[in-house]
Amino acid sequence: MVSALFRRPSDPHPDGSRPGWLAWWLICVAAMVVTIVAVGGITRLTESGLSITQWDPVTGVLPPLSDQAWQAEFAKYRATPEYRLEAGPAGMTLADFKSIFFWEWFHRLLGRLIGMVFALPLAFAWLRGWIPKGYKLRLLALLALGGLQGVFGWLMVRSGLGGEMTDVSHFWLSIHLCTALVTLAGLIWTALDLHELDRTGESDPARLRPLAAIAGAVLFVQVMLGAWVAGLNAGHASNTWPLMQDRLVPDADWSQGALWAFTHDPFLLHFIHRWFAFVAFALLIWLGSRALVREGNAGKALIALAVGQVLLGIVTVVTGVSIWIAVAHQVTGALLVAATAASAHAVGSRAGRERA
Repeated sequence: MVSALFRRPSDPHPDGSRPGWLAWWLICVAAMVVTIVAVGGITRLTESGLSITQWDPVTGVLPPLSDQAWQAEFAKYRATPEYRLEAGPAGMTLADFKSIFFWEWFHRLLGRLIGMVFALPLAFAWLRGWIPKGYKLRLLALLALGGLQGVFGWLMVRSGLGGEMTDVSHFWLSIHLCTALVTLAGLIWTALDLHELDRTGESDPARLRPLAAIAGAVLFVQVMLGAWVAGLNAGHASNTWPLMQDRLVPDADWSQGALWAFTHDPFLLHFIHRWFAFVAFALLIWLGSRALVREGNAGKALIALAVGQVLLGIVTVVTGVSIWIAVAHQVTGALLVAATAASAHAVGSRAGRERA
């Protein structure tokens, strides 16, 4: 079904709408979301996320253009807890600061670009009457999710700028990442609905089947756990697999209660993330196998990505969280979300229901 999108959009429908054109546009936006997830992973792993201490939606488009401007930005960063407690004692230079500044600036620039690539064509299609009946509210909801993503990103950054915090809150990190991936799933699902409308002329959106809903919910929890592991640097809790600290179940700090341990203890969260992955894996393989008989490419992609993600997770651990392996793990996670949405759509589409 995904591969079928890559054909020339059809002529306008009798009502003047252009669902084929809209489907192409949403797939392009989805590809940009995967790209920004990759850049976000690099930003986090290079500890670049706190290098820009202000949110300037308009003026922040341009990086510093003079030595004086660079010195001013560096001075703002030197006032942060991260610099005072980590970067400063490590001997960070202006050249080092420029390196981390680039990734955060580029991440924010991509966010602005995605907003424009979504909002401007949406307005154009709306004015031209290209949006089919029943899709305007859905597209506005996706636009709102994109706007929230920017707000959540700033709240995440701000959480690491006060007190003695040298990292952003892992809770805000998970909200930021999960919102991006929910948006990605919504883009894929809507694009596929529009493709079906373009292909058949029948307005019968896919339904979320119970199996797909369960698999999606479990994957959401696993992604959230992964964000917590990343935010707490819990990936460094062990560089061996399957054992941690030469044990299957590592020691955890229960002194502050079970709730704190399950949301803050790096050893426990690392342990849960690495083994809950197999629950998600089993459900995704099941969903992929169901999708295979309805829309082969989506099911094949989901199964292949699920296997690859598990292997990349193990390699990330045993390499001591090698940056590029960890980035590949995060990008594959985003692609896994897209494939899950496509497989869920295949299972819940009218054609899929008829074959069931």
